[in-house]
Amino acid sequence: MKTKLIAPSLLAADFGNLQRDIEMVNNSQADWFHVDVMDGRFVPNISFGFPVMKTVQQHAKKFVDVHLMIVEPEKYVEEFIDHGADLVSVHYEACTHLHRTIHHIQSLGSKAGVVLNPSTPVLMLEDIIADVDLVLLMSVNPGFGGQKFIENTYKKIAETKDLILSNNSTALIEIDGGVNVDNAAKLFDAGADVLVAGNAVFSAESPERTIELLKI
Repeated sequence: MKTKLIAPSLLAADFGNLQRDIEMVNNSQADWFHVDVMDGRFVPNISFGFPVMKTVQQHAKKFVDVHLMIVEPEKYVEEFIDHGADLVSVHYEACTHLHRTIHHIQSLGSKAGVVLNPSTPVLMLEDIIADVDLVLLMSVNPGFGGQKFIENTYKKIAETKDLILSNNSTALIEIDGGVNVDNAAKLFDAGADVLVAGNAVFSAESPERTIELLKI
């Protein structure tokens, strides 16, 4: 059966009511929590770090998917796993020793993912695809929520799926950026397994209903 997972991005949550928003995700049909960590260096924005991760760890009852948009992520993966990350994804563009970092994450008991920016070709993953648990394709330029979806993502999903199949990889394909109820079904049909949705969920009149609609 095809995977259809929804991962609401806490970057779009109300930080004045973070526990409330985490509980909403717990009680919804969402599958994962998506946690975007930005350092103001790899991307032109700063989000949050370990204090917020501690709150997520205390209250989240579902799989925690951490996306590190930071330079030198290898320095911090262990601490994020200690703070409850079930999956840690690092950017191809930020990792000098990607193979080493992926295996280090897995040796700590977490799943490991690799992220591609919109302009990075899928073929760059040829030598790592058999090792990773997930490929996260950015469908906007990373650093800010609420951006417009990049249509070339559909082509990259097909290329990633081909690469996964030709290398007998079990990696899931995750899409992050501009996901909403209008394109979710098309993304799943194209081969995506996990959809990250931030503003589409947390800005909705009924976040729970929006999560249901994203899964249809």
